[in-house]
Amino acid sequence: QVQLVESGGGLVQAGGSLRLSCAASGRTFATYAMGWFRQATGKEREFVAAVSRGGMTTNTSDSVKGRFTISRDNAENTVYLQMNSLKPEDTAVYYCAADQNWFAIVTGTRVDYWGKGVLVTVSS
Repeated sequence: QVQLVESGGGLVQAGGSLRLSCAASGRTFATYAMGWFRQATGKEREFVAAVSRGGMTTNTSDSVKGRFTISRDNAENTVYLQMNSLKPEDTAVYYCAADQNWFAIVTGTRVDYWGKGVLVTVSS
């Protein structure tokens, strides 16, 4: 069982930055690929970024490429999402996800574990 707890959300002006963190419980964190997804009001959940078990491989959606960076610290059981140059359209609830299957993480299908989400609001 893995529990995921996101933090770092809040209100920021357009052009600003935030760093989201996702702390995972358990001793098997390094065996999971990790990802971030987001869901804006009235829209479907969408993939944002993913990082492989060892942190060497990442995948980022085109909508945030060049602005958002995913990373992980396996010693701290934490995955991060650094968000720069934020835009109002980045406003959403951001969810952390964990799965031992890379395909599941980059597609959001049949993901084993989800966090409860954290709200990011970007004002114009």
